[in-house]
Amino acid sequence: MEDQNHDHRHDDEHEHEQGGLRGWLKNIFVPHSHDPQQAAMDAALATDRGIRAVKISFVALMATAAFQVVIVFISGSVALLADTIHNFSDALTAIPLGIAFWLSRRARDRRYTYGFGRAEDIAGVIIVLMILLTAGGAIYQSILKIIEPEPIRNLGWVAAAAIIGFLGNELVAVYRIRTGQEINSAALVADGYHARTDGFTSLAVLAGTIGAWFGYPLFDPLVGLGIGAAILVIVWRTGREIWLRIMDAVDPQITDLVERTAAKPEGVMDVHKVAVRWVGHRQRAELHIIVDCQLPTCESHRIAETVRHELFHAMPALVEATVHVDPCECERCEDIHLAQHHTSAPASAG
Repeated sequence: MEDQNHDHRHDDEHEHEQGGLRGWLKNIFVPHSHDPQQAAMDAALATDRGIRAVKISFVALMATAAFQVVIVFISGSVALLADTIHNFSDALTAIPLGIAFWLSRRARDRRYTYGFGRAEDIAGVIIVLMILLTAGGAIYQSILKIIEPEPIRNLGWVAAAAIIGFLGNELVAVYRIRTGQEINSAALVADGYHARTDGFTSLAVLAGTIGAWFGYPLFDPLVGLGIGAAILVIVWRTGREIWLRIMDAVDPQITDLVERTAAKPEGVMDVHKVAVRWVGHRQRAELHIIVDCQLPTCESHRIAETVRHELFHAMPALVEATVHVDPCECERCEDIHLAQHHTSAPASAG
Protein backbone atom coordinates (compact mmCIF):
# COMPACT_ATOMS: atom_id res chain seq x y z
CA MET A 1 0.00 0.00 0.00
CA GLU A 2 2.84 2.34 0.86
CA ASP A 3 4.46 1.73 -2.54
CA GLN A 4 1.18 2.46 -4.29
CA ASN A 5 0.81 5.72 -2.39
CA HIS A 6 4.38 6.61 -3.27
CA ASP A 7 3.74 5.92 -6.95
CA HIS A 8 0.56 7.99 -6.82
CA ARG A 9 2.37 10.93 -5.23
CA HIS A 10 5.14 10.60 -7.79
CA ASP A 11 2.61 10.72 -10.61
CA ASP A 12 0.94 13.78 -9.11
CA GLU A 13 4.29 15.55 -8.74
CA HIS A 14 5.24 14.66 -12.30
CA GLU A 15 1.95 15.98 -13.66
CA HIS A 16 2.43 19.17 -11.66
CA GLU A 17 5.92 19.64 -13.06
CA GLN A 18 4.68 19.16 -16.63
CA GLY A 19 1.64 21.40 -16.28
CA GLY A 20 1.03 24.83 -17.74
CA LEU A 21 2.08 26.30 -21.06
CA ARG A 22 5.65 24.99 -20.77
CA GLY A 23 4.49 21.41 -20.25
CA TRP A 24 2.00 21.66 -23.13
CA LEU A 25 4.66 22.96 -25.52
CA LYS A 26 7.08 20.24 -24.42
CA ASN A 27 4.49 17.52 -25.01
CA ILE A 28 4.02 18.76 -28.58
CA PHE A 29 7.58 17.92 -29.57
CA VAL A 30 8.64 15.45 -26.84
CA PRO A 31 5.73 13.09 -26.06
CA HIS A 32 5.54 12.00 -22.42
CA SER A 33 6.49 8.38 -21.80
CA HIS A 34 3.89 6.29 -19.98
CA ASP A 35 4.03 2.91 -18.32
CA PRO A 36 3.70 0.41 -21.21
CA GLN A 37 1.96 -2.08 -18.91
CA GLN A 38 -0.92 0.16 -17.83
CA ALA A 39 -3.42 -1.42 -20.25
CA ALA A 40 -4.86 -3.88 -17.73
CA MET A 41 -7.78 -4.89 -19.94
CA ASP A 42 -8.62 -7.65 -22.35
CA ALA A 43 -7.93 -7.27 -26.06
CA ALA A 44 -11.60 -6.97 -27.06
CA LEU A 45 -12.24 -4.14 -24.61
CA ALA A 46 -9.11 -2.31 -25.73
CA THR A 47 -10.13 -2.61 -29.38
CA ASP A 48 -13.66 -1.36 -28.64
CA ARG A 49 -12.22 1.69 -26.88
CA GLY A 50 -9.97 2.37 -29.86
CA ILE A 51 -12.86 2.18 -32.32
CA ARG A 52 -14.95 4.51 -30.15
CA ALA A 53 -12.08 7.03 -29.97
CA VAL A 54 -11.73 6.94 -33.77
CA LYS A 55 -15.46 7.56 -34.34
CA ILE A 56 -15.77 10.44 -31.88
CA SER A 57 -12.60 12.19 -33.04
CA PHE A 58 -13.61 11.80 -36.70
CA VAL A 59 -16.93 13.59 -36.15
CA ALA A 60 -15.30 16.34 -34.07
CA LEU A 61 -12.52 17.05 -36.58
CA MET A 62 -14.82 17.00 -39.61
CA ALA A 63 -17.08 19.57 -37.92
CA THR A 64 -14.07 21.77 -37.12
CA ALA A 65 -12.66 21.51 -40.65
CA ALA A 66 -16.04 22.18 -42.26
CA PHE A 67 -16.36 25.43 -40.32
CA GLN A 68 -12.82 26.45 -41.26
CA VAL A 69 -13.27 25.79 -44.99
CA VAL A 70 -16.13 28.29 -45.11
CA ILE A 71 -13.88 30.92 -43.54
CA VAL A 72 -11.09 30.12 -46.05
CA PHE A 73 -13.42 30.99 -48.96
CA ILE A 74 -14.49 34.33 -47.48
CA SER A 75 -11.02 35.34 -46.26
CA GLY A 76 -8.38 34.02 -48.67
CA SER A 77 -5.98 33.20 -45.79
CA VAL A 78 -3.33 30.74 -46.98
CA ALA A 79 -2.30 29.94 -43.41
CA LEU A 80 -5.89 29.03 -42.58
CA LEU A 81 -6.09 27.03 -45.82
CA ALA A 82 -3.04 25.03 -44.78
CA ASP A 83 -4.54 24.45 -41.36
CA THR A 84 -7.88 23.40 -42.84
CA ILE A 85 -6.26 20.93 -45.25
CA HIS A 86 -4.37 19.45 -42.34
CA ASN A 87 -7.56 19.17 -40.29
CA PHE A 88 -9.32 17.31 -43.09
CA SER A 89 -6.38 14.92 -43.49
CA ASP A 90 -6.32 14.38 -39.75
CA ALA A 91 -10.00 13.47 -39.78
CA LEU A 92 -9.48 11.11 -42.72
CA THR A 93 -6.74 9.21 -40.86
CA ALA A 94 -9.60 7.78 -38.82
CA ILE A 95 -10.50 5.61 -41.83
CA PRO A 96 -7.35 3.42 -41.99
CA LEU A 97 -7.14 3.45 -38.21
CA GLY A 98 -10.75 2.29 -37.87
CA ILE A 99 -10.14 -0.47 -40.42
CA ALA A 100 -7.06 -1.54 -38.47
CA PHE A 101 -8.98 -1.79 -35.20
CA TRP A 102 -11.73 -3.73 -36.97
CA LEU A 103 -9.19 -6.19 -38.39
CA SER A 104 -7.51 -6.64 -35.01
CA ARG A 105 -10.78 -8.05 -33.64
CA ARG A 106 -10.58 -11.00 -36.03
CA ALA A 107 -9.28 -14.27 -34.62
CA ARG A 108 -5.97 -15.60 -35.88
CA ASP A 109 -6.11 -18.41 -38.43
CA ARG A 110 -3.76 -20.84 -40.14
CA ARG A 111 -2.43 -18.13 -42.47
CA TYR A 112 -2.32 -15.18 -40.05
CA THR A 113 -1.01 -17.22 -37.14
CA TYR A 114 -0.17 -14.11 -35.07
CA GLY A 115 -3.55 -12.51 -35.73
CA PHE A 116 -4.23 -9.14 -37.34
CA GLY A 117 -2.85 -6.78 -34.71
CA ARG A 118 -0.06 -5.61 -37.01
CA ALA A 119 -2.69 -3.78 -39.07
CA GLU A 120 -2.50 -1.01 -36.45
CA ASP A 121 1.17 -0.45 -37.24
CA ILE A 122 0.42 -0.33 -40.97
CA ALA A 123 -2.24 2.29 -40.22
CA GLY A 124 0.42 4.21 -38.30
CA VAL A 125 2.63 4.28 -41.40
CA ILE A 126 -0.28 5.62 -43.45
CA ILE A 127 -0.89 8.32 -40.84
CA VAL A 128 2.75 9.43 -40.89
CA LEU A 129 2.70 9.61 -44.70
CA MET A 130 -0.48 11.69 -44.62
CA ILE A 131 1.09 14.08 -42.12
CA LEU A 132 4.11 14.37 -44.44
CA LEU A 133 1.92 15.13 -47.46
CA THR A 134 0.02 17.83 -45.60
CA ALA A 135 3.30 19.41 -44.52
CA GLY A 136 4.36 19.56 -48.16
CA GLY A 137 0.99 21.05 -49.12
CA ALA A 138 1.25 23.77 -46.47
CA ILE A 139 4.76 24.72 -47.59
CA TYR A 140 3.77 24.73 -51.28
CA GLN A 141 0.71 26.95 -50.74
CA SER A 142 2.75 29.34 -48.61
CA ILE A 143 5.44 29.71 -51.28
CA LEU A 144 2.79 30.46 -53.92
CA LYS A 145 1.32 33.10 -51.64
CA ILE A 146 4.72 34.73 -51.18
CA ILE A 147 5.23 34.85 -54.95
CA GLU A 148 1.70 36.12 -55.66
CA PRO A 149 0.41 37.74 -52.44
CA GLU A 150 -3.30 38.29 -51.95
CA PRO A 151 -4.97 40.41 -49.27
CA ILE A 152 -6.68 38.63 -46.38
CA ARG A 153 -10.35 39.49 -45.90
CA ASN A 154 -12.60 39.15 -42.88
CA LEU A 155 -9.74 38.91 -40.39
CA GLY A 156 -12.15 38.58 -37.49
CA TRP A 157 -13.63 35.40 -38.93
CA VAL A 158 -10.15 34.02 -39.62
CA ALA A 159 -9.19 34.61 -35.99
CA ALA A 160 -12.40 32.91 -34.84
CA ALA A 161 -11.74 29.92 -37.11
CA ALA A 162 -8.19 29.63 -35.77
CA ILE A 163 -9.38 29.63 -32.16
CA ILE A 164 -12.08 27.04 -32.88
CA GLY A 165 -9.54 24.96 -34.79
CA PHE A 166 -7.21 24.96 -31.81
CA LEU A 167 -9.91 24.03 -29.30
CA GLY A 168 -11.35 21.25 -31.47
CA ASN A 169 -7.98 19.72 -32.25
CA GLU A 170 -6.65 19.93 -28.71
CA LEU A 171 -9.72 18.19 -27.30
CA VAL A 172 -9.40 15.43 -29.91
CA ALA A 173 -5.64 15.17 -29.26
CA VAL A 174 -6.11 14.74 -25.52
CA TYR A 175 -8.78 12.08 -26.09
CA ARG A 176 -6.79 10.15 -28.71
CA ILE A 177 -3.49 10.25 -26.84
CA ARG A 178 -5.01 9.26 -23.52
CA THR A 179 -6.96 6.37 -25.05
CA GLY A 180 -3.99 5.28 -27.17
CA GLN A 181 -1.70 5.18 -24.15
CA GLU A 182 -4.26 3.30 -22.10
CA ILE A 183 -4.67 0.57 -24.73
CA ASN A 184 -1.02 0.75 -25.89
CA SER A 185 -1.85 1.66 -29.49
CA ALA A 186 1.09 3.47 -31.10
CA ALA A 187 -1.04 4.32 -34.15
CA LEU A 188 -3.75 5.99 -32.06
CA VAL A 189 -1.16 7.93 -30.05
CA ALA A 190 0.49 9.07 -33.29
CA ASP A 191 -2.89 10.20 -34.58
CA GLY A 192 -3.41 12.10 -31.35
CA TYR A 193 -0.16 14.01 -31.77
CA HIS A 194 -1.23 14.65 -35.36
CA ALA A 195 -4.33 16.39 -33.99
CA ARG A 196 -2.26 18.28 -31.42
CA THR A 197 -0.06 19.58 -34.24
CA ASP A 198 -3.20 20.88 -35.94
CA GLY A 199 -4.07 22.75 -32.78
CA PHE A 200 -0.60 24.24 -32.71
CA THR A 201 -0.88 25.31 -36.35
CA SER A 202 -4.25 26.91 -35.63
CA LEU A 203 -2.56 29.10 -33.06
CA ALA A 204 0.04 29.97 -35.69
CA VAL A 205 -2.79 31.00 -38.04
CA LEU A 206 -4.07 33.27 -35.29
CA ALA A 207 -0.62 34.83 -35.02
CA GLY A 208 -0.54 35.39 -38.80
CA THR A 209 -3.97 37.01 -38.68
CA ILE A 210 -2.83 39.40 -35.98
CA GLY A 211 0.21 40.31 -38.12
CA ALA A 212 -1.99 41.02 -41.12
CA TRP A 213 -4.28 43.09 -38.92
CA PHE A 214 -1.35 45.38 -38.13
CA GLY A 215 -0.45 45.81 -41.80
CA TYR A 216 1.95 42.95 -42.44
CA PRO A 217 0.15 40.64 -44.97
CA LEU A 218 3.38 38.79 -45.75
CA PHE A 219 3.28 37.47 -42.22
CA ASP A 220 0.43 35.13 -43.21
CA PRO A 221 2.38 33.01 -45.77
CA LEU A 222 5.44 33.13 -43.52
CA VAL A 223 3.35 31.61 -40.77
CA GLY A 224 2.22 29.00 -43.31
CA LEU A 225 5.88 28.07 -43.86
CA GLY A 226 6.33 27.83 -40.10
CA ILE A 227 3.35 25.52 -39.92
CA GLY A 228 4.90 23.23 -42.54
CA ALA A 229 8.19 23.13 -40.63
CA ALA A 230 6.39 22.34 -37.36
CA ILE A 231 4.52 19.49 -39.03
CA LEU A 232 7.81 18.04 -40.29
CA VAL A 233 9.07 17.91 -36.72
CA ILE A 234 5.99 15.91 -35.73
CA VAL A 235 6.52 13.63 -38.73
CA TRP A 236 9.96 12.78 -37.37
CA ARG A 237 8.68 12.12 -33.85
CA THR A 238 5.69 9.99 -34.80
CA GLY A 239 7.56 8.26 -37.62
CA ARG A 240 10.24 7.16 -35.17
CA GLU A 241 7.66 5.58 -32.85
CA ILE A 242 6.00 3.70 -35.70
CA TRP A 243 9.43 2.57 -36.97
CA LEU A 244 10.21 1.10 -33.54
CA ARG A 245 6.94 -0.85 -33.57
CA ILE A 246 7.48 -2.23 -37.07
CA MET A 247 11.04 -3.28 -36.16
CA ASP A 248 9.72 -5.10 -33.05
CA ALA A 249 11.65 -2.74 -30.79
CA VAL A 250 10.59 -2.34 -27.16
CA ASP A 251 11.67 -0.21 -24.25
CA PRO A 252 14.66 -1.92 -22.56
CA GLN A 253 12.74 -1.59 -19.30
CA ILE A 254 10.26 -4.12 -20.64
CA THR A 255 13.07 -6.60 -21.31
CA ASP A 256 14.37 -6.02 -17.79
CA LEU A 257 10.88 -6.59 -16.39
CA VAL A 258 10.60 -9.94 -18.20
CA GLU A 259 14.00 -11.06 -16.91
CA ARG A 260 13.26 -10.03 -13.31
CA THR A 261 9.80 -11.58 -13.33
CA ALA A 262 10.89 -14.86 -14.92
CA ALA A 263 13.76 -15.24 -12.43
CA LYS A 264 11.49 -15.07 -9.36
CA PRO A 265 9.83 -18.55 -9.32
CA GLU A 266 11.62 -21.23 -7.33
CA GLY A 267 13.60 -23.56 -9.55
CA VAL A 268 14.61 -20.98 -12.15
CA MET A 269 18.42 -20.85 -12.24
CA ASP A 270 18.83 -18.31 -15.05
CA VAL A 271 16.88 -16.39 -17.72
CA HIS A 272 18.27 -15.62 -21.17
CA LYS A 273 17.39 -15.05 -24.84
CA VAL A 274 14.48 -12.76 -23.98
CA ALA A 275 12.55 -11.40 -26.98
CA VAL A 276 9.49 -9.16 -26.71
CA ARG A 277 7.44 -7.56 -29.47
CA TRP A 278 4.33 -5.43 -29.84
CA VAL A 279 1.67 -6.74 -32.23
CA GLY A 280 -0.78 -3.88 -32.42
CA HIS A 281 -1.58 -2.92 -28.82
CA ARG A 282 -0.72 -6.34 -27.36
CA GLN A 283 2.63 -7.93 -26.49
CA ARG A 284 4.17 -11.33 -27.18
CA ALA A 285 7.28 -12.67 -25.45
CA GLU A 286 9.73 -15.52 -25.92
CA LEU A 287 12.42 -16.52 -23.41
CA HIS A 288 14.62 -19.35 -22.19
CA ILE A 289 14.96 -20.46 -18.57
CA ILE A 290 17.55 -22.82 -17.08
CA VAL A 291 16.46 -25.45 -14.54
CA ASP A 292 18.14 -28.33 -12.75
CA CYS A 293 18.99 -31.01 -15.28
CA GLN A 294 17.92 -33.75 -12.83
CA LEU A 295 14.32 -32.55 -12.58
CA PRO A 296 11.56 -34.71 -14.08
CA THR A 297 9.91 -33.36 -17.22
CA CYS A 298 6.65 -32.65 -15.41
CA GLU A 299 8.45 -30.57 -12.78
CA SER A 300 10.32 -28.57 -15.42
CA HIS A 301 7.01 -27.94 -17.16
CA ARG A 302 5.44 -26.78 -13.89
CA ILE A 303 8.23 -24.24 -13.39
CA ALA A 304 7.75 -22.95 -16.95
CA GLU A 305 4.00 -22.54 -16.37
CA THR A 306 4.71 -20.68 -13.13
CA VAL A 307 6.96 -18.31 -15.07
CA ARG A 308 4.19 -17.74 -17.63
CA HIS A 309 1.69 -17.02 -14.86
CA GLU A 310 4.02 -14.47 -13.24
CA LEU A 311 4.62 -12.76 -16.60
CA PHE A 312 0.91 -12.43 -17.33
CA HIS A 313 0.37 -11.00 -13.86
CA ALA A 314 3.20 -8.46 -14.20
CA MET A 315 2.45 -7.49 -17.81
CA PRO A 316 -1.29 -6.94 -18.46
CA ALA A 317 -0.58 -6.07 -22.11
CA LEU A 318 0.97 -9.52 -22.65
CA VAL A 319 -1.20 -11.85 -24.72
CA GLU A 320 1.23 -14.76 -25.26
CA ALA A 321 4.48 -15.99 -23.68
CA THR A 322 6.61 -18.90 -24.91
CA VAL A 323 8.96 -20.28 -22.26
CA HIS A 324 11.68 -22.69 -23.43
CA VAL A 325 13.25 -24.86 -20.72
CA ASP A 326 17.00 -25.56 -20.89
CA PRO A 327 18.80 -27.98 -18.54
CA CYS A 328 21.72 -26.69 -16.53
CA GLU A 329 25.25 -27.61 -17.59
CA CYS A 330 26.84 -28.94 -14.42
CA GLU A 331 29.27 -31.73 -13.60
CA ARG A 332 26.44 -34.24 -13.29
CA CYS A 333 25.37 -33.32 -16.83
CA GLU A 334 28.89 -33.94 -18.10
CA ASP A 335 29.13 -37.28 -16.25
CA ILE A 336 25.80 -38.41 -17.72
CA HIS A 337 26.84 -37.24 -21.18
CA LEU A 338 30.16 -39.13 -20.95
CA ALA A 339 28.43 -42.28 -19.69
CA GLN A 340 25.91 -42.18 -22.53
CA HIS A 341 28.69 -41.61 -25.03
CA HIS A 342 30.66 -44.58 -23.62
CA THR A 343 27.71 -47.00 -23.67
CA SER A 344 26.69 -45.99 -27.17
CA ALA A 345 30.18 -46.25 -28.66
CA PRO A 346 30.53 -49.21 -31.11
CA ALA A 347 32.64 -52.13 -29.93
CA SER A 348 36.09 -52.27 -31.46
CA ALA A 349 36.95 -55.20 -33.69
CA GLY A 350 39.13 -57.66 -31.82
